[in-house]
Parts: sequence; structure tokens; C-alpha cells
Amino acid sequence: MKSGLKTLLIMVLLIGGCATTGPNVTGATSQLQTRQIQTRQYETLDKNMTLRSVIATLQDLGFVIDDANPNLGTVTATRLHKYPMRMTVAVVNKGEKQVSVRVNARIDENSVTDARTYQDFFTALDKAMFLTLNKVD
Repeated sequence: MKSGLKTLLIMVLLIGGCATTGPNVTGATSQLQTRQIQTRQYETLDKNMTLRSVIATLQDLGFVIDDANPNLGTVTATRLHKYPMRMTVAVVNKGEKQVSVRVNARIDENSVTDARTYQDFFTALDKAMFLTLNKVD
């Protein structure tokens, strides 16, 4: 086997051995696509209520709250299940009647681009927001 072919084969084997078993952490999507799956708008005037729902959702999903800053509208949490994942959620007023929620998930220093991770979070947050808005305990 030629030296260049051997090197290529070794590189392919090494790269293949680096696959993760968690969510996709590669740059497989564009920044705009990633931002779209990370963001959701809610019809509500209450930013603090939304922050409480975000905290409850993160805890329900097995995260431990590291920091919550109501003045900035941010919550940071960590989950140590299977692989360590850190989520940062920003809640900002958007217009007169909306609140925007943006989530950024990271594994180590890599951003998670897997849409399912964000869909799971927002599905749980949607339920929490519905229950809170309708005052269901």
C-alpha cells in the first residue's frame, strides 16, 4: 500500500472512532437554521412567569439549575445523564405582547445542533406555559 493511501485509511478510521452517541454537535446546519430551532415565541406579557416555567421545565428534564438571573432573563442549567449537557436559556420581551425564548445546548465546548434536543425542550416548555397560563396546579 502506498504511504498516502495508508495515511488516508488511518485518518478515516480515527475520524470514525470519534463519533458521539449523544446529540449532533457538528456544524451540520447553518447558523440561521440552528437559531430557528433554538427559538420560540410565546404570546404573554409576563417575562418572569416565563422564566419560572423555563426553570420548572429544565428541572423536569433532569437539569440542575446553575444560575438564574431574572434581570437579564437568563437561566443556565447542567444535566449529567449519559453525557454532560449545559443549557442556557434567554427570555426577552419581543414587541408588546410576546416573549422570545432562545435555548443554547452545549456538550463540552460544542454547540448541539440536533433539532430533537430543542424540540424536546420546547414541547415540555409548551406544556408548562399552558398549565401556568391556565393556572393549573
